[in-house]
Amino acid sequence: MSFVASFYFSEQLLKLLTGLITLEKGPTFVFLSPAEALWSNFKVALFAGVILALPVVLYQIWRFVSPAFSETERRYGVLFLILVIISFGIGLLFCYFVVLRFAMNFLLTYKTADLTPMISIGYYLDFVIKFMLAFGIIFELPFIIIFLTRIGLFTPEFLAKNRKYAILLNFIIAAVLTPTPDVFNQLLMAGPLIVLYEIGIIGAKLLRKKEEV
Repeated sequence: MSFVASFYFSEQLLKLLTGLITLEKGPTFVFLSPAEALWSNFKVALFAGVILALPVVLYQIWRFVSPAFSETERRYGVLFLILVIISFGIGLLFCYFVVLRFAMNFLLTYKTADLTPMISIGYYLDFVIKFMLAFGIIFELPFIIIFLTRIGLFTPEFLAKNRKYAILLNFIIAAVLTPTPDVFNQLLMAGPLIVLYEIGIIGAKLLRKKEEV
């Protein structure tokens, strides 16, 4: 159902995603095969449909597993689920409004004075969707840390003690995933990763203190 509704608005969604580029002379989007334009609309609709359906899917999963938990754990579980969904949405929005805008403007202006950008709409959508999903997942880092400490794999003290290695790993991940070679755009990914890592440690400590009371 969410896919059908998204497909109805696929042209508007396509304009929204191609509207990332704020240059005075933006690129020309083209399709390189007869089916590419139609497939691009399907791709956008599928992406939006999955995002819209995600809260419902996660809630149904939670309803299935929740009887195995206590009443207190179920209350915290619902709150945890809501925060996970909100965090994923924040990651998507941060990528759309901050990271991709800077990245696109950089890529389309760096040493392109004698070139005319004509971008395949299919390749463009692959690029944008992959990075938006990546940031959505990255913003789940605090909850991953809380879960790992909850099951006893790590402790907040261990994570805090090895913070310098985590920061190094964050910059390596940012260097690999960032679509541009400049330091500024890498910081746009590494910065949130470092902040989210610290939030995860704080959240794990607070949860442990609450359980000890």
